[in-house]
Amino acid sequence: MRPEIREYNYDWLMGSTLKAAAAVPSGSKKETEQTYRYIPNYRKVAETFYSAGEPGVLALKLLATYFQNILTAHDRGKPIAATTFCNSPVLLYAMDVVPATFEILTALGGVLWKRGMFDYMDYCCEIGMTETSCSSQRGAMGAVMSGLFESIDFVVCDTPGVCDTNANAFAFVSEYLNKPFFQLNYPSSIGDDRSQNYHVDDYKAMIRFIETQTGKKLDYDRLAEALTEVDRQDALIADLEDMLLLKPMPIPPLFNLALYCGRFCFSGHPEYTRLLESLVRSARQRVSDGVPGLTSGKENLRVFMCYIDHYTVDMNFYNYLEERGIALTGSILTRNFRDNNKYTEDMPGSSYGINLSSPEAMLDTVAQMNARLPMVRSIRGPYDRPGMWLEESLALAKITQADCVIYNGTPGCRNTWGMVKPFARDMERHGYPTHIMYDDAFDDRVESWPGTRERLDEFFHIRGLL
Repeated sequence: MRPEIREYNYDWLMGSTLKAAAAVPSGSKKETEQTYRYIPNYRKVAETFYSAGEPGVLALKLLATYFQNILTAHDRGKPIAATTFCNSPVLLYAMDVVPATFEILTALGGVLWKRGMFDYMDYCCEIGMTETSCSSQRGAMGAVMSGLFESIDFVVCDTPGVCDTNANAFAFVSEYLNKPFFQLNYPSSIGDDRSQNYHVDDYKAMIRFIETQTGKKLDYDRLAEALTEVDRQDALIADLEDMLLLKPMPIPPLFNLALYCGRFCFSGHPEYTRLLESLVRSARQRVSDGVPGLTSGKENLRVFMCYIDHYTVDMNFYNYLEERGIALTGSILTRNFRDNNKYTEDMPGSSYGINLSSPEAMLDTVAQMNARLPMVRSIRGPYDRPGMWLEESLALAKITQADCVIYNGTPGCRNTWGMVKPFARDMERHGYPTHIMYDDAFDDRVESWPGTRERLDEFFHIRGLL
C-alpha cells in the first residue's frame, strides 16, 4: 500500500468529508457556490447531491452519521460488527451493536474519493485474498485489515444466495484478524414452514452469539421499536415504488441510491425514516408540478438495472442517466418485497409482513425480511426457477414499464456471470433489450468510465432506444 494512503484512516477521512459536505448547504446559495472553488476533487459529487435539494443533503447527513457512529462506537461502549448488505442491521441496532457494512463502505469510497478504493482492494490481494473475489467487500476489507479503520469486534454475516466470494470474504477477515465469526445460512426455499423454522432457529443462534460477545441480552422491546420503524419505512418505500410507475417518473436516479444505502445502513432507525419522508415529499411535489425527476425536464427512456448500479468516481453513472434523460426504475437493491408493494402480486409467496405480537413472531419477521434481501432471495439457485432472478426481473420490468434492462456487477459475481447470457436471452425473448456491462461496479481499472459510457451509448443507439 502506498505510504500516502496510510496518512489517514479511511473511516475518519470519509466521515470527515461527508460531515463537512453535509454542512455546506446550510449557508447561502452564494456561499455554497463559492465553496466549489475549494473542493475541485469533490465538486461533481457535491453538486449531484446538492442539486437534489433536501433529500440529497439528508442523504449526505445520514451517511456522515453512519461513519460517525463507527468512529465513536468504542468511546460509547458499543462493539462494532463487520457485516454485509444482505444482513439487515435491525437486530444489531436492537442489541446496541454498530454495523460496519463492507459493501456500502466500499461503494461510498468509490463514488466520493478520487483515489477510489484501489489501494485497499490490492492490499487484500497482497495478504492472500484472491483477486477474483468480489471487489465490493475487498475495498472496506483492505482498510480494516491494514489498520486504517476502527477495530472491529466480531463478524456477523450471512450467505447471500450462493455467493461464495461474499461468504469467503467475511471468513477471511475473521481468520486474518482472529475475530469471532458467525454466519447465517441462506434459506433453500422461501415461504414454506420447514425453511422458515430453520431460518428462525438460525437467528436464535446468531442472537446467542452476539449476546456472548457483548455480554448483553437482546431487548425485545427495542426490537419491537425497530420493527415498528421498519413498518413506517416500508410504507414510505411503497409510496416511492408507486411513483416509479408514473410516466414521466418523478424520481431522480440519485433517489434510488439514497433509498437502498439508507436501508442497508439504518433499517429500523429514525435516521432512515427522515430521509424517506423527504424523498416522498420531493417526489410528490414533482407529481403535483407535473415535472419529471430528471433535471433535463424530459424522460427519453426507462431503464431497469437487473442487478446493481455503477459506483465509480464522481457519481458518473447517475449523472450520465440525468444527462441523457434516462429514468432509473430501480435495481435488485431497491426492492423490499413487503406485502404492500404492488409488484409482489405477480410473484405469489414472495412478500413478507411484520408481526410484533410475540418475541417468536418478531424473530420470524426478521427472518422473513432477510430472506428477501438482495441475492438471498433472487440469486440463490437456478436463475429461471420460480421466485428467482428471471421471474423477479420480468415482473419489475413489466410493472415499471422499462424500455430495456441492464446488467452490471463485478468480475467476482461468479454466480450471475455463470447465467447472465441465458438470462439476457430470456429477457430479450420477452421484449426487453438487455445490455451486459463488462466492467466492475466498484473498480474502474477493469474498464474505464469513458469506455463504459461509450458501450452504453452504443447499446442505446444500435437498439434504437435513444
